[in-house]
Amino acid sequence: MTHCWRSVAHLKPLAETNHHAMSTVSTTVTRSHDSNRTLRDTREFRGLFVSLVSVLVGFGIVMVHSASITSWPTQFEEVYLSRHLTFLAIGVFVSMTCAAVPARVWLAQAPLLLVGTCVLLLAVLIPGVGTRVNGAQRWLRLGSVSLQPSELAKIALPLMACRVILWRPTDRGWLKELVAVAIPVAMVVPLILPEPDLGTSAFLLLSYAIALFLAGWKLRYFFGCATVLLPLLVSAVALRPYQIRRVTGFIETWTNIDSAPWQLKQSLFTLGSGGLMGVGPGQGSQKLSYLPEANTDFVFAVVGEEFGLVGTLTIVFVWSGLFLTGVRLLANTPKIARAVGTALLAQLTLQAAINVAVVTAMVPPKGIAHPLISYGGSNLVTSLATIGIILSMSRCSTDEEIRVLNDDSIVRYTKPDDATTDGDMIEG
Repeated sequence: MTHCWRSVAHLKPLAETNHHAMSTVSTTVTRSHDSNRTLRDTREFRGLFVSLVSVLVGFGIVMVHSASITSWPTQFEEVYLSRHLTFLAIGVFVSMTCAAVPARVWLAQAPLLLVGTCVLLLAVLIPGVGTRVNGAQRWLRLGSVSLQPSELAKIALPLMACRVILWRPTDRGWLKELVAVAIPVAMVVPLILPEPDLGTSAFLLLSYAIALFLAGWKLRYFFGCATVLLPLLVSAVALRPYQIRRVTGFIETWTNIDSAPWQLKQSLFTLGSGGLMGVGPGQGSQKLSYLPEANTDFVFAVVGEEFGLVGTLTIVFVWSGLFLTGVRLLANTPKIARAVGTALLAQLTLQAAINVAVVTAMVPPKGIAHPLISYGGSNLVTSLATIGIILSMSRCSTDEEIRVLNDDSIVRYTKPDDATTDGDMIEG
């Protein structure tokens, strides 16, 4: 009997070992199943994301051709479409290239991209090098091709914001962090303001703040910076008479439509003439020399006239779907990749929202194109490049390490659920 109990006691550890082994195998199989399901879901969301972008790009081709028609049809209208298609081909190639570049490369080369952007912005301000259009010197022209360097800042600044915040040496105090955060915008914004382009400067500051917020910058720093920057922004508006006229004109649009600025007045007339279903593709009349910038800044008004309220709401729903799909696509990526991708996505969506707000007279007028739909080389190519970078960040798997070299330190970003870190970061 004693011998039997000894045999049972001898077998008990073996049974526990087998049970532990089976539990480990079961856990591994479960994790593998969950990983495969996550990968499958990511591919589906990526396909939906690309499809929604394609819808906007395709609709943009139709609207550029339609909105370019004038009251005196000429061959120049076909030039608009052919140029747009050329820029679109370049943009698609750039987007595919950006998507193929690993996320760690974008983060490692962000300072180089920022410096290159500043060099181009500085070149714009040199007399004889930059090109002046409608009183603003914002372009570099090489033959028939023009480049607006401020568009590149929309990519460089969010990348730098996430890189600066998510690289936190232990010896960096609050003052050093504020200086590190301020350097990128201090390099870019003073080069854009003299063009002059206060609207783009304000938009870049807002986009930079969104990137900082998504990267986890402390809220008390935001309040401190807002206390300093808001009076400066108000002063910049007050010191420029044409900016004051924009604000007063915006107010008059809602108080006395007869005194409203021509652009806003025609934009509202164009939207209103479309009714519920619109007058039909290509049948709009307001674009025939009545509506200024019909194929660029005010193309959304042409959408309202030709496709009605249904068409404009469809564009809004597509943008909403694109944003939500992009957020879901980036949900399983490391924090730094998720912050960069979401910041770029939010910036692109915000630009579309501001364009709609300008066209509908919800904010003072500002020359800002509708991404993926308006005619324009730099904006279209930059928007597609942004889409490519978002796809690059979405391909950064949760167990991938992103190494960013800063001086003598290498910061390793790991998966969000890593229990050995405070969230996403190990200093090595």
